[in-house]
Amino acid sequence: MGSRWGINRTVGQIYALLYISPRPLCADDIVEALGVSRSNVSMSLRELQSWNLVLLRHLPDDRRDFFTTPDDVWQILRTLAEGRKRREIDPTLSFLREALMEPPANPAEAHAQAKMRDMHALIEQLTGWYDDVKTLETERLATLLALGARVTKLLETKDKIVALGSSKRDGRKT
Repeated sequence: MGSRWGINRTVGQIYALLYISPRPLCADDIVEALGVSRSNVSMSLRELQSWNLVLLRHLPDDRRDFFTTPDDVWQILRTLAEGRKRREIDPTLSFLREALMEPPANPAEAHAQAKMRDMHALIEQLTGWYDDVKTLETERLATLLALGARVTKLLETKDKIVALGSSKRDGRKT
C-alpha cells in the first residue's frame, strides 16, 4: 500500500510491521524481521517520526528506542490526511494564489487565470470542509462517512423544510 501512496517500500514495510506488532519494536527487531539494513531502518523511522505516524517508547531497563503506531486507526487517518494537506494541498493553494495575483498579459493568460480561479475556489472550499470535518469526534465522523451518498436525502429534506418555512413566512399555503 505504501508504494501506491507515494512512500518508499521500506518505509511502508516498517510501518506495516509496527502496526501489526503486538508490542513496540526496536530497530534491531525491525532489521531482523524485514532483512533490511540498519541504516535504511533508521532513515525510515526518522521519516515516519517526521510524519507523526510512529510513537517512541522506552521500556524499563532497556536503553534502546522502541517504536509503535497509534492504536486508533482514526488518529492514523487524521495524521495521514493532515500530512498530505500540508505537503500537497497547501503548496498548491499558495502557487495558485501567487499566479492569480499576476495581471494577465494577454487573453490566453486571462483564460488560464479564470480556470485557475475556479480550481483555487474549489480547493479552498474543500480545505474549509476538511477543517470543519477534522474536528468532529470519531463517532460523528464515522456516521458521516457511513452516510455516503445518502447524505443527499438529508439535504433534500433540509431543502423541503426551508421551502416550507419560506412559504409560511410569505403567507402562502403549502
